Amino acid sequence: MANTKSAIKRIRRISKQTVVNKARKSRFRNALKKMNILIEQKKKDEALKFLPKLNSELMKIAKTGIIKRQNASRNVSRITKRISAI
Repeated sequence: MANTKSAIKRIRRISKQTVVNKARKSRFRNALKKMNILIEQKKKDEALKFLPKLNSELMKIAKTGIIKRQNASRNVSRITKRISAI
């Protein structure tokens, strides 16, 4: 357990930030799942409309450091390829 006052404050701050990060990561995963469902159902128009929202969500997550920027870019690239293949 933390001894110093500053360490106790850090523990409090980390626990709050963990909750925020989990919520953000959940939104990111849900967006990916939604896009995958649209692609599997071959709904190209809806997938193209959802793509900018997904891209925005991925870049927000990457900006905050929850996932790496390269990971977000790779996801967008792969999804764009899959949409164009429909």
